[in-house]
Amino acid sequence: MKKNICLIVLIASLITICAFGNIRLPSVLGSHMVLQQNSEVKLWGWSEPNEKIKITVDWDTTTYRALGSRDANWQVIIKTPKAGGPHTITIAGYNTIVLDDILVGEVWLCSGQSNMEMSASWNKQALDEMPNATNTSIRFFRILRTTSDYPQDDAPGHWVVCSPEEMKYFSALGYFFGKKLQSELKMPVGLISSCWGGTPAEVWTPKEIVTSDAVLKEASDKLISSNTYPGWPMIPGKTYNAMINPITNYVIAGALWYQGESNVGTYATYPALLTSMIGSWRKAWNKDFPFYFVQIAPFAYGDEYVCALQRTAQTSVLNYPKTGMVITSDLVDNVKDIHPINKADIGLRLANYALADHYGKTGIAYKTPLYKSMSVEKNKIRISFENVITGLMTKGGDATEFYIAGDDQKFLPASAKIDGATVVVWNKAIKNPVAVRFGFSNTAMPNLYSKEGLPVNLFRTDNWTVSTAPVKK
Repeated sequence: MKKNICLIVLIASLITICAFGNIRLPSVLGSHMVLQQNSEVKLWGWSEPNEKIKITVDWDTTTYRALGSRDANWQVIIKTPKAGGPHTITIAGYNTIVLDDILVGEVWLCSGQSNMEMSASWNKQALDEMPNATNTSIRFFRILRTTSDYPQDDAPGHWVVCSPEEMKYFSALGYFFGKKLQSELKMPVGLISSCWGGTPAEVWTPKEIVTSDAVLKEASDKLISSNTYPGWPMIPGKTYNAMINPITNYVIAGALWYQGESNVGTYATYPALLTSMIGSWRKAWNKDFPFYFVQIAPFAYGDEYVCALQRTAQTSVLNYPKTGMVITSDLVDNVKDIHPINKADIGLRLANYALADHYGKTGIAYKTPLYKSMSVEKNKIRISFENVITGLMTKGGDATEFYIAGDDQKFLPASAKIDGATVVVWNKAIKNPVAVRFGFSNTAMPNLYSKEGLPVNLFRTDNWTVSTAPVKK
């Protein structure tokens, strides 16, 4: 009889524990994660209403407390130490959750479409890197593809330690960025990948931002009506709701973005769209973090000049605060492949940008030369640039991809001579030049660089109408 009573009591106790033992965490909070150093970070989750929750961390003696709300959720702010680890966090209520092997360091979000998503599983360069990819100071959180009509509070994924097996399925660009950052900063790096090949920027932007702006809505509707491929979402906000909103409580240092190919058909509205997206992300995180993006690569699009126009549109985004851009015009192996293989050098350029611009490292050339101004000197035009530190140079002979025009708006190939930090451009057939274009085509890969080895960005000095008609075959 006593045995039966004990058994009944035990079962009742287990039932009680199961009924109330329901502290839960979002996927982004887990063992092996990296927390942003020297910050006030949020821990949050779900529980019973009025459930008393105690959080302890092994880097200080503070006991943090939270109380389950009437909506069955909880949150608490904790202070993180300087970079290091591993650490342990214990969260106790009716049940106890222990998070271990936690590092503290720098956390970056990697987002965009396929060129950000591309992993070693479909990139030979990254595949060759796999044997060198064991690094316990780098951690990955890869959000699986998912969509939602409404903002979600959790996203599928889990933190893993960087290894050849895990690196194989993570963003190759993100990995190379993180490897350089970790090596230079000598501290842990956490990388969150939230990408989906083929997606326009609209799906990564809160729906109301797109639909409440007549111009952005018209551009979005154009993309939706013209794209019938079933492999990616097109409706505004779909991936933001499911793949960005769930992690906005998680403190990050900054964001990396490689996207734009799916918006070449609406290049004119891309600057307003991307800056609106950046602003919405910063508002959601409540943090004015740096946002560094990759200019799309030269590619043989089916319509004239759309790649050049989109890359020009991306360049104009640099007027938005705390943004930076790296270009890829010299890193393309095949202009008929929209996915350039070389993700290592792009990751390196992004890392150098972050190291110099955000972390204050000196002696790093990280800004590509940009068009600044022009002046007419008789039958020639002198072009001046920003971000030229010690001068300009070419690789492989005279400067290529310069064109010059007179009032007739007919561009002819131009001769170009480097003169210190400027370039003088001319064509003997044009006596009164008024405009210059450089690298301004879908597939141009110019050979003009800063002496530090960064390619000069494409530009045009005119604002004349540019054809986007189908390319004649």
